[in-house]
Amino acid sequence: MKKYKIGYTTGVFDMFHIGHLNILKRAKEQCEYLIVGVSTDELVAEYKHKKPIIPYEERSEIVNAIKYVDKVIPQTSMDKLIAWEELHFDALFHGSDWKGSNMYDEIEAKLKTVGSEMVFLPHTDGTSSTLLSEKLNKI
Repeated sequence: MKKYKIGYTTGVFDMFHIGHLNILKRAKEQCEYLIVGVSTDELVAEYKHKKPIIPYEERSEIVNAIKYVDKVIPQTSMDKLIAWEELHFDALFHGSDWKGSNMYDEIEAKLKTVGSEMVFLPHTDGTSSTLLSEKLNKI
């Protein structure tokens, strides 16, 4: 039996790559039902100050097609407690590259107050959408 009933993870998932797949696979290994919040184009513009290369609708469809994913929803806010209030997930999964950051320390503390856990999964070194963009710009 898996440790968590409902798991939740989020991401932009722009230019889908092996790091994205690894997070989804590792999250699903630990929960029965995995919900994935795909950041909307508007949210990405708000907090990353750039437009995704792949539009939200296409990114959402790609993530929805992954066998580890049970449900895809739009992520319209970075506030994970708002997501918890709607979804009541037992665990929030995120890449370990954010562990120890002020933002995720705060998220972890807030989730503890509602009985949800923060689970950091190993980051896949050497790949990211940012690195892919940089490589494409050099071509």
